[in-house]
Amino acid sequence: MTIGFASRAVVSTCALCAAGMLVLAPAAATTGTGVDPGPRATAVSASLLYRPGTHVRPRPGAPEVPTLSARAWLVADARTGEVLAAHDAHRRLAPASTLKTLFALTVLPILPAGITHRVTAEELAGIGPGSSLVGVAENRGYRVSDLWNGVFLSSGNDAVRVLAELSGGWRATARRMQAKARALGARDTRVTSPDGYDAPGQVSSAFDLAVFGRAGLRNPEFARYCAREEARFPARDGGSYGIRNTNRLLTGAEGVAPYRGLVGIKNGYTSNAGNTLVAAARRDGRTLVATVMNPRAGDGFAVYEEARSLLDWGFEAAGRVDPVGSLDALRTGPLRGPEAESAAVPVRRDDGPGRTVPWTIAGAALLGGAGTALFLRLRWGPVPAD
Repeated sequence: MTIGFASRAVVSTCALCAAGMLVLAPAAATTGTGVDPGPRATAVSASLLYRPGTHVRPRPGAPEVPTLSARAWLVADARTGEVLAAHDAHRRLAPASTLKTLFALTVLPILPAGITHRVTAEELAGIGPGSSLVGVAENRGYRVSDLWNGVFLSSGNDAVRVLAELSGGWRATARRMQAKARALGARDTRVTSPDGYDAPGQVSSAFDLAVFGRAGLRNPEFARYCAREEARFPARDGGSYGIRNTNRLLTGAEGVAPYRGLVGIKNGYTSNAGNTLVAAARRDGRTLVATVMNPRAGDGFAVYEEARSLLDWGFEAAGRVDPVGSLDALRTGPLRGPEAESAAVPVRRDDGPGRTVPWTIAGAALLGGAGTALFLRLRWGPVPAD
């Protein structure tokens, strides 16, 4: 049985959120061990997070959950998947560029980082007006690792376009992202535009974005890119220029204090979504992942301060709250180890000289992981450097 009663409302300009309830459930509802609590407990956890309002299960002496203005938020233990606290966790909202976490989870295992591709004008067609760009130019050769730096650091929709074309095309990538979300148990997400650009029907949730962030940390390449503060990006004239991660909680840019122990992951903004952020931090051997969607108080940097408050609370509350749910509750299969370690796809881990791979890698990608693996085994070899 779950016992609920009214508590202080979360400060908000939204009447619906101001009417939120603080729900306290008995400790018997779920376990805090990280072991599968069984179908009954999992069902309780899943249903609790679908209820509107703020949910937390404090033990005596637990710190008070911070007051946030975000439409939805969640903080969870990245190792166990236990949700420590959440507000409107399954509320479907526009995700902005935090959807690029799902894009990376889907495409990173397919494309070896060291190959080089010469970009065509067709691959850059269709980029939405006002998109964030890293500066990809047609008729210029780029390593796949360069393009991923453009995705993670500059949130470049141009880099996403090229990577999507290399991995099977825009629509095929959206379909594969959708399938990936379902396999991870992210049922709130609808993918229309793989770069996170505002599109009709495209939504995600604080729960789903935390699922993607947690899964990303298990992929060594994802973890490396999302934690990188600066990189060099190839210039149109053959040189290069510096790019810096737009996640200010990581870099400390523009007056936002960097968060101690932060390991990434991804920020975003569109006019429809507002500011969104998936952040992860590690302290004393414990990693937390937090999602903040569309704060309505403060300036454009409020998303970082609200994430800071959530992470601070999560580390302080360790061992003093019982989970209110699990990021594994809706997953259909086991969360396996680092996907980049798959023996089937020879992913390059260095940023050394690139190689040119024929366009037919896109056709192989349409067949999925097995088709791409077969193609790479047949074609991977001494291809001339670009």
